[in-house]
Amino acid sequence: MRLLERMRKEWFMIGIVLAIAGAKLEPSVGVNGGPLKPEITVSYIAVATIFFNSGLSLKTEFADSRLHASPCVFCSDFNQGSWWK
Repeated sequence: MRLLERMRKEWFMIGIVLAIAGAKLEPSVGVNGGPLKPEITVSYIAVATIFFNSGLSLKTEFADSRLHASPCVFCSDFNQGSWWK
């Protein structure tokens, strides 16, 4: 029972060790052009996930003020850009 409690507490470190061991045993999975396609997943999906997670951690007051300002700036920029037509 004590081992299970310790594993639940240290699940992240165990996952890192397993990922490193898997990469050592089968390195062809993560190479460029391999099944994981790191040239796409790291440059687009991982970056998008990081920004999404950091956006979720914003305080709601800050997010509300930004959400209100964004459409106003977009509309004014769009309107000013089409004046010359």
